[in-house]
Amino acid sequence: MRQNFGIKTWLYPMPVFIVAAYDANGVPNAMNAAWGGIHTDDMVGICLAEGHKTTQNILATKAFTVSMATAEQVVACDYVGIVSGNKEADKFAKAGFHAVKSAFVNAPIIEELPMTLECEFVSYDEETNHLIGKIVNVSVDDSVLGENGKIDLDKLQPITYDPCSHHYHVLGSKVGNAFADGKKLKG
Repeated sequence: MRQNFGIKTWLYPMPVFIVAAYDANGVPNAMNAAWGGIHTDDMVGICLAEGHKTTQNILATKAFTVSMATAEQVVACDYVGIVSGNKEADKFAKAGFHAVKSAFVNAPIIEELPMTLECEFVSYDEETNHLIGKIVNVSVDDSVLGENGKIDLDKLQPITYDPCSHHYHVLGSKVGNAFADGKKLKG
């Protein structure tokens, strides 16, 4: 039997993105955002309310970064989601984050978060709050790379958001091989 819950913002897994941008004075700010993902081959889409300081910074500087929140940084990542940069000027520093300017866009890379999409602003829809950015680089700290030179999910430990219980979870164990296991059912 199924239960009907009506319209909800429930989807699994829901990534936890930390979106960062500089303000007009070069001061970094970051926020936690869960409503987003890959939009096209080289674009990311995220729903960000217009009133967020980070959103205003992106609209002003035309650049931003998107980092995967990690288990190691869950406290800092949650903090930047519950505290407004409009009310707390030192939010970025209080989270314990350190910024390094991207070599590709005018936006901060958060040193403590090992995987970052560096993006140029493409568009923002004020009605839907949908932000689109073009990914111009993905930077990854060596500490989360495997022997094959690619991201090792077990080392990265990205977290996901459970919108029903309001918990964060680390992604689980490997259960199969993409683009391979389904071949068993081919005729």
